[in-house]
Amino acid sequence: MQYSFLASYLLIIFALWYSRREQFGLEKMILTNSILAMVQLGVLGYALVYLFKMEHPSLLFFVLLGMITFGAHTAKKRSPLGEHSFKIAFFTIGASSGIVFLSMMAFGVIHMVPHEMIPIGGMIIGNALNVYTQSTERFRAEVKNTIETIEGMVALGAPLKEALSFASKASVKASMIPTLNMLQTVGIIHIPGITTGMLLAGADPLSAISYQLAVMYMMVAVALLAAVFSTMFSYRVIIGAAFTTSR
Repeated sequence: MQYSFLASYLLIIFALWYSRREQFGLEKMILTNSILAMVQLGVLGYALVYLFKMEHPSLLFFVLLGMITFGAHTAKKRSPLGEHSFKIAFFTIGASSGIVFLSMMAFGVIHMVPHEMIPIGGMIIGNALNVYTQSTERFRAEVKNTIETIEGMVALGAPLKEALSFASKASVKASMIPTLNMLQTVGIIHIPGITTGMLLAGADPLSAISYQLAVMYMMVAVALLAAVFSTMFSYRVIIGAAFTTSR
């Protein structure tokens, strides 16, 4: 019975076939990532048994640091920014996740226990990673499309950040759309796993809903911070590449 999930891999096979047929060029990424997800979740299932038994707080922070490092490595491949790709991604994901995580710990929303820090930390860092890749790609495209306007503003004496403000705002807005969509549809279309899990475990509805809302609001905050930090840390690299290409 536990292997019945393999039937769902037919959907991956369909995606591979359709991508090849339409020449999207996504076959390698789909195949590699689908197998990687299977392996990672398999390892996670057994690893969490031991991770949830950790008692020393410093070990929990090393786990979160490892998540951030892996997220930055993934972002480096998804949204390359030259030799500074990893550093920019690491600072963006780490800073946005860290601010949200530490503030919620200070308010007592998250407690320093493995079964809270690891799953919630993973959700926060994962959302920061997604927003970072979306934001940098949109920012790069906006700068490329408006490079002549940006050059003109700089030539007239405008500071570089002011010249880039339209592009950075557009990238922040675009990268926030998935998170805001989830916030708008939660409870109607998007059925949150935390609420469902807590209710199945016997928690009262108010506690389950309150905890889920806290997590959702954390997602919004980390998305906004990741989007802002991504443009803040990457604008010199992106504008430098755009100026070089335009010439």
